[in-house]
Amino acid sequence: MKKLILIFSVLLLQLNYSFANDKVIESLKEGDKFIFIRHALAPGNGDPANFELQNCSTQRNLNEIGIQQSKKIGLIFKKNEIKIDNIYSSEWCRCKDTAKYAFDDFETFDALNSFYDIKFSANENKQIKDFYEFIESIDSKNNIVFVTHYVVIGAILNIGTSSGEIVVTDKNLNIIGSIDTL
Repeated sequence: MKKLILIFSVLLLQLNYSFANDKVIESLKEGDKFIFIRHALAPGNGDPANFELQNCSTQRNLNEIGIQQSKKIGLIFKKNEIKIDNIYSSEWCRCKDTAKYAFDDFETFDALNSFYDIKFSANENKQIKDFYEFIESIDSKNNIVFVTHYVVIGAILNIGTSSGEIVVTDKNLNIIGSIDTL
């Protein structure tokens, strides 16, 4: 009997997950949304001590799973014919690579850069202010994508995210839902 209850619970969770994903996808098809994507899987935490923004070999980067996850993100958008006007990425290589593998074309936006490390933490308030000013200036009825970091999404939306998670909001930053891509 316990086994039957466990199987039923798992099936119920899968149905709820599928329904939640369908709801998020349908909202994206309507357009006029902001899409926050935490960079795909890049094992570790933070960046090495010798980190240089312009040198990917000094950074924590996507592994093979992260590359495949990034491609899966792109397929979600392509398969569902979700229209996107612009894709903006942090200047960190793991974010640029996520954007590249998912969408090909993107531009960097320094307000999306990580401020996790102590040497960048002083940038947080300016970056968040710059981000809010930027989104106020957006005049688009299609979706806009932001590929960024855990700390940036947390500061803007007050939520935690997993690697490669897609969080969808309306243009007032009200969360509609999310899709876990791992």
